[in-house]
Amino acid sequence: MTTEQWLLAESKRKHMNWFGLSRRHFWSWGKFLSLLSLCCLLIVSCNNSRPPAQTTTPTTGGGGSSRITVGTTLRPRTIDPADNYELAGTNITTSLCDRLYTYKLGTGELEPQLATALPKVSQDGLTYTIPIRQGVVFHDGTPFNAEAMAFSLNRFIQNGGKPSALLSDVVSSVAATGNDQITIKLKNSFAAFPSVLAFPGMCAVSPKAYQIGSGKFSPTKFVGTGPYQLRQFTPNLVRIDAFDKYWGTKPANQGIDFQILSNAANLYNSFRTGAVDIAYQTFDPQQVESLKQQATSKGWQAIEEKSNTVTHMILNVKQKPLDQLEVRQAIAAMIDRPLLIQRVYQNQAQPLYSMLPDTFDSYKPVFQSAYGDGNVKKVTALLAKAGYTKENPLKLQVVYPGYSLIREQIAGTMRGYAAQKLEGIIQIQPQPEESATFFANQAKGAYQAILQDWYPDFGDPDNYIQPFLSCPKGNASGCDNGASQSQGSFYYSDRMNKLISQQRQEQDPQARAKIFTEIQDLIAQDVPIIPLVQNKDYVFAQKGLQGVQIDPILKLPFWQMQKG
Repeated sequence: MTTEQWLLAESKRKHMNWFGLSRRHFWSWGKFLSLLSLCCLLIVSCNNSRPPAQTTTPTTGGGGSSRITVGTTLRPRTIDPADNYELAGTNITTSLCDRLYTYKLGTGELEPQLATALPKVSQDGLTYTIPIRQGVVFHDGTPFNAEAMAFSLNRFIQNGGKPSALLSDVVSSVAATGNDQITIKLKNSFAAFPSVLAFPGMCAVSPKAYQIGSGKFSPTKFVGTGPYQLRQFTPNLVRIDAFDKYWGTKPANQGIDFQILSNAANLYNSFRTGAVDIAYQTFDPQQVESLKQQATSKGWQAIEEKSNTVTHMILNVKQKPLDQLEVRQAIAAMIDRPLLIQRVYQNQAQPLYSMLPDTFDSYKPVFQSAYGDGNVKKVTALLAKAGYTKENPLKLQVVYPGYSLIREQIAGTMRGYAAQKLEGIIQIQPQPEESATFFANQAKGAYQAILQDWYPDFGDPDNYIQPFLSCPKGNASGCDNGASQSQGSFYYSDRMNKLISQQRQEQDPQARAKIFTEIQDLIAQDVPIIPLVQNKDYVFAQKGLQGVQIDPILKLPFWQMQKG
């Protein structure tokens, strides 16, 4: 998903998402470190199975409480799993709920959660039969069973929330076929479907607490089966308590307090003074570097991990001069990723040479081998072939959302590099746009080149490929209707469409990996999109806090944290 698409859907409201996930046709979150969020939040509400909400200030870092305080600047719009599609709400809901499947910590390997085994898949790949765990109860005491799981998934589809298309696009029906079994039928074969079922929004929710119906959401309450239950939801504080009837391993702490601060400076100072136990993902690069440098002397923990968030430059193949392959290849050869990492990210990211991040085994650095970084000779030769010289320079408009400081710096660095190293044969023209305008014009094909970030909905390579490159309707001149059109490249390739379809149908992992290799090779050959950067995640924790880790998919598993 892209940040800009969500911003438009949210009535043009600027909002950066902290704990959430992205949707293929909606949004990606830009470099979160530089985006402040403004959000008009909702009234106080509590899970009615718990005591009334308290308004007292929770015990914070440095005290004797076994509760953990997490500081952030980001406010969740909703914690209804059928409508939440933002980072601000997802880690909260992930701690409150269980899905059929989750991931083993530290890996991308699926494991059963409310299911007891991986699905049994029919020979045609269309029917998934899933055994359901027994002995589980919801936070309101309602027993969990197959009917409740089917209710939850059907609600996800039918209520029409922001992430609903993740299921509605691929699922034909969901039904309980026994007290301990559900059956899901797909419209088309989709090998990555079990990973889709691990999406945080596909939680089991209590049928007594929720309704099925278009737009029938409960943004400030949550009744699930997870290791925590909701205690308090206010604009500045969300509290969750350990659930004493949880079926699995109980949390190592009594609960989590999400303290929402007004800006990154306040968060920085709150962590430095010990007012919060954890600070996560809302600093700018300078603040991250400062906290890293102080970690040893101050005794706090600075944890760094690869992220699966990536940044691309999308090239509109229908716009002149980008309709020429040599021009697109020249731009690919111009990109100096190590320079971007150093100047823009202060080494808090790494170069990306494929549409896929290197957290996947199928990652192949195709752009590195094909173009390198800042390959001046290759750029000059390709542009000469396309008819561009110092006297007749290539002018390239690079568009980005105006709120994104990171993407502004990327475009500016590209402009400076082209002027200095290429002696003006390419003239980069950075252009900021208001978010709603950016998104609307992206799908219309109004821009030559776009800087865009992407965070996946589910942990499979498909989610980095299909949402950008699939186009069922188009021709040699470009895509008329499809994912590539909505993302602004307008790329059409019959071969690419076939490869995407093949990997979705292929159940053998090794055979599927070979298809992804072909896909990556084709992207490097045709260059509709240029991969730039793979981000890193950082979390800062006070001295003595144990069990803190960044998971590549689940992000922060709060349930294993405890004070020493």
